[in-house]
Amino acid sequence: MKIIGLIGGISWVSTIDYYRAINLGVNESLGGSNFSECMIYSFNYQDIITNNVTGNQEATFGMLLKGSTHLKNGGAKAIVLCANTMHLHAERLEQAIGIPVIHIARATAKAIEKKGLKKVGLLGTTFTMELDFFKDKLKERGIEVLIPDKESRQFIQHTIFYELGSNIIKEDTKRRYLSIIDSQKEQGAEGIILGCTEIPLLIKPGDCDLPLFDTALIHSAAAVEFILS
Repeated sequence: MKIIGLIGGISWVSTIDYYRAINLGVNESLGGSNFSECMIYSFNYQDIITNNVTGNQEATFGMLLKGSTHLKNGGAKAIVLCANTMHLHAERLEQAIGIPVIHIARATAKAIEKKGLKKVGLLGTTFTMELDFFKDKLKERGIEVLIPDKESRQFIQHTIFYELGSNIIKEDTKRRYLSIIDSQKEQGAEGIILGCTEIPLLIKPGDCDLPLFDTALIHSAAAVEFILS
């Protein structure tokens, strides 16, 4: 097996899900008591929130580079950024660190393509929804991406940082998310990308009648594929 390095704490809640999914995926393939050999470098989530609020993405990149350097020096052969938004820096980080950064949007695009879908809704942080670093990877495969209106984007952003990132689950928040998904369905969405690794804490399979693409699980599966390659 190849050793991978996980950049976590963005948030710690979803990092647990990554660790669980990757280890279960390796064990499913190899059986016995085989599990992933991996390392985790975990951030203080408040530092990331502060950088986002102040627009200091250079500070965030510096954190990613520092963490990835530690992991590489420890023997990691690839980096997994355990958050969609951090992939804003993925390609620059890969060039700087000199080992692969397994990209969450590329893995998600492949999963959507396998389902034969051509138009999907995207839920995530405002960075993920509004900037091109995630959407472009889908457009490269001919997949159209719908995002919610501005008010809904701001609501999703707030709940990700101040509810889901702290493992706070509210029924009112869930109802609002499902209403946003219904609106995207009315616009022609054939599936919904849960494009923040915390959103699956709130929205589960069966909550709506559209296919859901859990980016954390998809990304974890891509990590398992690398580990076993």
